Amino acid sequence: MPTPRFFLPERPSMSKLRAQAKDLQQRARDGSVDALELLRELAGHVPGSAVPLHLAQLALARAYGFSGWPRLVRHLDLVSVLRRDPDPGPTRGTDGRADPVDQFLRLALLSYTEHDRPDQRQRAAELLAHHPDLPGRSLHVAAATGDAAAVRRHLAVDPDPTRPAGPWRLSPLLHLCYSRVGVPDADWSGTLDALLDAGADPDDGYLWQGLGTPFTALTGLFGEGEQGAVNQPEHPAAFALARRLLTAGADPNDGQVLYNRMFRPSDDHLQLLFEFGLGTGDGGSWHRRLPEVTDDPAGLLEVQLAWAVTHRMPDRVRLLAGHGVPIDRPLRRGYGAGNLTPVQLAARIGDPGMVRLLVDLGAPASDDPVSTALAVLLDGDGTAIAALDPAVVTGLRRTHPSLVLRAAVNDRPDVVTALVGLGWDVNAYGRQDAPIEEKWETALHHAAGEGKADLARHLLALGADPTLTDRRFSATPAGWAAHLGHPDLAAALEQAVRDRQQRGSGR
Repeated sequence: MPTPRFFLPERPSMSKLRAQAKDLQQRARDGSVDALELLRELAGHVPGSAVPLHLAQLALARAYGFSGWPRLVRHLDLVSVLRRDPDPGPTRGTDGRADPVDQFLRLALLSYTEHDRPDQRQRAAELLAHHPDLPGRSLHVAAATGDAAAVRRHLAVDPDPTRPAGPWRLSPLLHLCYSRVGVPDADWSGTLDALLDAGADPDDGYLWQGLGTPFTALTGLFGEGEQGAVNQPEHPAAFALARRLLTAGADPNDGQVLYNRMFRPSDDHLQLLFEFGLGTGDGGSWHRRLPEVTDDPAGLLEVQLAWAVTHRMPDRVRLLAGHGVPIDRPLRRGYGAGNLTPVQLAARIGDPGMVRLLVDLGAPASDDPVSTALAVLLDGDGTAIAALDPAVVTGLRRTHPSLVLRAAVNDRPDVVTALVGLGWDVNAYGRQDAPIEEKWETALHHAAGEGKADLARHLLALGADPTLTDRRFSATPAGWAAHLGHPDLAAALEQAVRDRQQRGSGR
């Protein structure tokens, strides 16, 4: 299977992919070096020969990780069946009024959109209090409210526990697992047992916006994700219900659970999943259905190890290593992995403690000169830095221009100063979440977003430009500070922008 160059976008469609293939064909005919290289490497195109559409389709399919265009087409056919697009907007009935069943389900369930907020769930609870008959009217509402008795009554009339319904066409089991409505007397375990006893699939799930990693029943129970535990909390009975699902046959190799829960240091989810075989087996039904876009069990844990190393999570590294995740070989997948060993990765983010931990756990010490030199620079020892070959430093300035951002992430203003003195650009773009050269944000954006006022002032004194916008959200550092809850720092950065503009105008 080809290694993916790109990831399929949200809401993938054949019309969009056909257009992309035609665009690749045209760019190659126009002499685009990038297009011709992609065709040569992935489709065996001979330079100077014609570029038929089927060759562009083959190259594009392989760039997305598929063996060929027919396999990509079959994947999109499957996506069309499994895709769901959660939308919290109200549904109106034939009389023009909002349907309370659909309205409740939109408010009560995690949608994994920006609408996931505590006030949404409060509105769901208020709607339920105003319409206490809703569980009796809908099996899916009964499941979402943990009303086990109502679930059994519905199943006695219609014994199918898998039928999708509600505004997002989800099964009763998924309504249970994604529900976050507060119901004081909910019988969550009884509700789950009733659904499983009736034949609900413990591995049930859907493809959110058509993306490849399935949002399963386990995903719903564990919750969290990029918006955090306040907006996307775990289910109130998450671990008890997850254990019951795993006992019933849910596969523990759940990539979306691992992603959503990796942002904070708690490892309770990993401990439970390891108990049921995380990292073993063939990846379950979802990996068999979607082999090109889902990682196998070993790949899932490799991603977790790379994240734990780059985000300074020693307890997680110990846990992963203790369950047999290899720490002595290059990482193929993961955030910033870049085919580096875990030790090399730790050295390149300037974390000597993580290097020592990995070596103590049995990983070989690194003999990579680039990793060693980067570790010296980020450690900030002036004597050791002075001993570096000037040609090596010059080369690293070219290949690792965002090192100032890495020093800022490490909260080392002294290293920032040293790097700027060695010629690094204080305004260089990089990625704060991984030691890779991708132009996302500057060191000043990082300081602003984290509320590091002293570091922000230090960067400004070294020439950081407060007017620069990041490459993802087109926001200034002041915008980051304001959005992430640091109003005083936002005001200071806005003043720095005004000061800079006044200097530029000569006033």
